[in-house]
Amino acid sequence: MMKTIAILSILVAVPAGAALASDDCFVPMADWQPREAVARLAKEKGWTVRRIKIDDGCYEIDGRDAAGRRIEVKVHPATLQVIEIEFENEDAGHDVRGPEGSHD
Repeated sequence: MMKTIAILSILVAVPAGAALASDDCFVPMADWQPREAVARLAKEKGWTVRRIKIDDGCYEIDGRDAAGRRIEVKVHPATLQVIEIEFENEDAGHDVRGPEGSHD
C-alpha cells in the first residue's frame, strides 16, 4: 500500500514540475494585455519592433535593441513580464539567450 501511494505521488508531481519549467504561457485570452501595451513596453525599453507575434501562447517581439542588435523577446501576455531575450550574434551567426537584464 505504501509503495502504491509513493508511486502515485511521484506520478502526480512530475507533470506539475514539468509544466513549471516550460517557457509556454498558459493564460486565458480574456486576461491578455493588448498588442499596443506590448509595443509600449518595447518603446520604453528602447527596442525597435519589426514584428509582434504569438508563439507558444506568449507574445514574441522581433526587432532590435537600443544598441542595434537583433533580438527576440518572449513576453508574458497578462503581466508583460519579459520571460526570455535572445540576442542574435550577427558576427558569429548564432543566438545568445538570457533573462532580461543579463545583456544590457
